[in-house]
Amino acid sequence: MRLPIIALAVSAFAIGTTEFVVMGLLPQMADDLGVSIPAAGMLVTGYALGVVFGGPLLAMATARLPRKTVLMVLMGLFIAGNLLCALAPDYDTLMFARVIAALAHGSFFGAGAVVAGHVAGPGRAAQAIALMFTGLTVATIMGVPLGTLLGQTLGWRATFWAVVLLGVAALLIIARQVPDLREMQAPRLGQELRVLRQPQVLLALGMTVFGFGGVFAVFTYIVPILTEQAHLGEQAISWVLALFGLGATCGTLLGGRLADWRLMPALIIALAVLSLFFVVFAAMMQHPAAAVIGVFLIGLLGFASSPGLQTRCVQQASAAPLLASTLNQSAFNLGNAGGAWIGASLLSHGAGYPALSLAAAAVTAAGLGLTLASAYLQRRSRRLQVSPAIACSHG
Repeated sequence: MRLPIIALAVSAFAIGTTEFVVMGLLPQMADDLGVSIPAAGMLVTGYALGVVFGGPLLAMATARLPRKTVLMVLMGLFIAGNLLCALAPDYDTLMFARVIAALAHGSFFGAGAVVAGHVAGPGRAAQAIALMFTGLTVATIMGVPLGTLLGQTLGWRATFWAVVLLGVAALLIIARQVPDLREMQAPRLGQELRVLRQPQVLLALGMTVFGFGGVFAVFTYIVPILTEQAHLGEQAISWVLALFGLGATCGTLLGGRLADWRLMPALIIALAVLSLFFVVFAAMMQHPAAAVIGVFLIGLLGFASSPGLQTRCVQQASAAPLLASTLNQSAFNLGNAGGAWIGASLLSHGAGYPALSLAAAAVTAAGLGLTLASAYLQRRSRRLQVSPAIACSHG
């Protein structure tokens, strides 16, 4: 069981690195391409929108193919997109290449989660899926800081060449270690699509979009915040980004434990604390020590809600595991895209970086509102189920 899951985790590491590393290279890419910081930040939005639309479409298009074939095709698409990123002569080509690389993201994790659960067997599926997703958190600790350092030293294109090599390694490991799994039953798309009619499923996706979207309104522009607001030197950036990765890992582990404790109260607490933190960060980002601690806390508090949001979506769409996993990845990235776009819009209209943090607080508060609405509907549904049972017992 372990080698196939490790193959998926290596793939997740490569995907996570290319998704997040642009934030660490934003000033260099803007200078080289001759665009503004807000325009360079839209490369994050472009990637995220590629995940949003590409994930569900590719999941449906490849639903009847063997899962190993799907994983290899998607990783090949990911390699091609990043190769084009490394070779892109201008901003428009780079944006197109980012979208191509992103198309594989959501559907890869959707298919990978199904494969991981099947390979692990009954009673170990959740552990296997969690192990696969550790590739993403390791990417924030190692891939992004190292990719940032490589880009600062050899130019940002070198980082994408490194991601291409990671993708090739992941493809070879998948080809060698992931079994064919031809016995897996193909998902019934009609049944999975019908799940989207359920209000709680739509609320769960909305909770993910807004609950995580605020993080990227700030984190997309974290390098100029650190250099222009906190006046940190460029040589310190990769180390500070490693702190974000450490915070994200701790937050993911903490969030998983809290979600296992009591899912909805844990999400409400996590989102309320995150929204409040962004208000404080807006006032404190000019101080170097506070900014560095704030980067760690963005990772810790931002990712503390991630396991709960993933669990809530899959829980509410239990009849559609493939589509639920894929759509929730799309929801995370729609939040990423929206957050990065909000930040770019504010900066383009002359707002300062503290305004981004206040906007992040508002976006997170919207996610909190959707979570409270979902919890209320859940309690009301349980009361309505209990009331007839009481009436029958008295009758």
